[in-house]
Amino acid sequence: MADIPLPPGLSAARLDEARMALETALGPGKVFFEPLDRTSYQDKFAVDDAAHHPAGAVAPDSVEEIRAVVRIANEYRLPLFPIARGKNLGYGGSAPVLAGSMVLDLSRMKRIEFDEKLGTVLLEPGVGFYDLYDYLQRNNLPYWLSTPGNSWGSVMGNALDRGVGYTPYGQHTENICGMEVVLANGEVVRTGMGAFEGAPTWQAYKYGFGPAWDQMFVQSNFGIVTKMGMWLMPEPESLMGMDVEFDRPEDLKVMVDTIAPLRRERLLTQSPSIGNWMRAAAVLTTRDQWTDEPGALSDSVIDAIRRQFNIGWWGVSLRLYGREDVNRAAYKVLEDAMGKAGPMSIRPTQWKRGEPLEYTGWTGTPMTFPMQNVNWYGGRGGHIGFSPIIEQDGDKALAQFRRTYARYQEYGMDYQGSFAFGERHLVNVNAMIFNKDDPAMMAKVDPFFRSLVADAKEQGYGEYRTHLDYMDLVAGTYDFAGGSINRMNEAVKDALDPNGIIAPGKSGIWGSAYRQERQA
Repeated sequence: MADIPLPPGLSAARLDEARMALETALGPGKVFFEPLDRTSYQDKFAVDDAAHHPAGAVAPDSVEEIRAVVRIANEYRLPLFPIARGKNLGYGGSAPVLAGSMVLDLSRMKRIEFDEKLGTVLLEPGVGFYDLYDYLQRNNLPYWLSTPGNSWGSVMGNALDRGVGYTPYGQHTENICGMEVVLANGEVVRTGMGAFEGAPTWQAYKYGFGPAWDQMFVQSNFGIVTKMGMWLMPEPESLMGMDVEFDRPEDLKVMVDTIAPLRRERLLTQSPSIGNWMRAAAVLTTRDQWTDEPGALSDSVIDAIRRQFNIGWWGVSLRLYGREDVNRAAYKVLEDAMGKAGPMSIRPTQWKRGEPLEYTGWTGTPMTFPMQNVNWYGGRGGHIGFSPIIEQDGDKALAQFRRTYARYQEYGMDYQGSFAFGERHLVNVNAMIFNKDDPAMMAKVDPFFRSLVADAKEQGYGEYRTHLDYMDLVAGTYDFAGGSINRMNEAVKDALDPNGIIAPGKSGIWGSAYRQERQA
């Protein structure tokens, strides 16, 4: 086992003893220590291929098996890194923060329980968006999913990392209702009404009695979530909307200032996302079809791409869901507002129940085609995301874009950016696409990312999620009162997980046993 990365403080002999204990408890078919196994769980989009290598993996298929794994992990001080399906691409995939950790692969746990009357689902970590979609279709259930751009992943895993979709239920974390969690001591807890034995309201009421813990297990390492309740959107009677293109980079200001009030008053209940021309072009084409010039694309090449696909510098898709009469009235307001904003084009769209459905994120259907953007540069493509939270203000959004765009040009990278609306905030999602077979390009990614973090910090903007490489960096930017939030997080961590075995370093939270591993 000399080639196996070891967690701090654990010898190769002791790790081999832990492996044998896991095989005895679960059977050898659920324990993976071969070189190919370790390679399979590495981050496919890693900026540094030498980082975050696991020692191995274990794949239980029940809560009792998870409890057995946790017991062994405590006995041998073997850190575990739980994953649902390992498809959190751009943020670390299936790899652990701490090298030498054992990946706890929960993808075999795929049970689904659905309440048709309430539109709630109780699911396990291995249930992917395609799985849940197929379940709804197979059982003729009149509900729609909200899916992210990469729908290979876990419904639960996406919600636990605050992933978003495109429908009125697109803020996935907000639609969590009740969890089952295995704690580091092996105890099983249920949150909300699940703490009340036999309560039929576990997926109907989020809070229960006393502190509400669901959000404490989001983006944290306080426990292993084994079941999660979610609310789904009833199939609407109609869908109406428009795809709107704007011609100039500076049009971002009027777009934000036009859409934001409609979102706040809930005329728009979806989560629209303003994206630049490359969001479409990088899926439909590759860079070498347009130019071989080094550095960031010139305006002339950008103009040629836009002419080819008849797209604006920015575009946004706006959708209205629900009763047809209500949508028609709301559409008139939307049409008038967007028309006054001076768009390059407006393309209306509509659908009524019973008509064939267009398979897009706007209709809650799983998709994977947006991931084709990683082929933009050729080679082994990948990306990481830089996504600060900013105000819903056109001037602030335009200033944020200009700062970020200047950095893309400085580092010679092609800009793919978007501004996604919550009710009161914008998420400025910037995809840093790269070719892992281009050493010169890969050498720029780390300093590029760090410069973006520093620029945002100066404006008071922090990221809402990030790649494994930068969890300590981003956690450190949350520095009110000298970082009191992280001290509180780590106090909770030490109380619930005194040996620090569950996902050390996740979201910058380190248990006392591994705190020395925190990045400088």
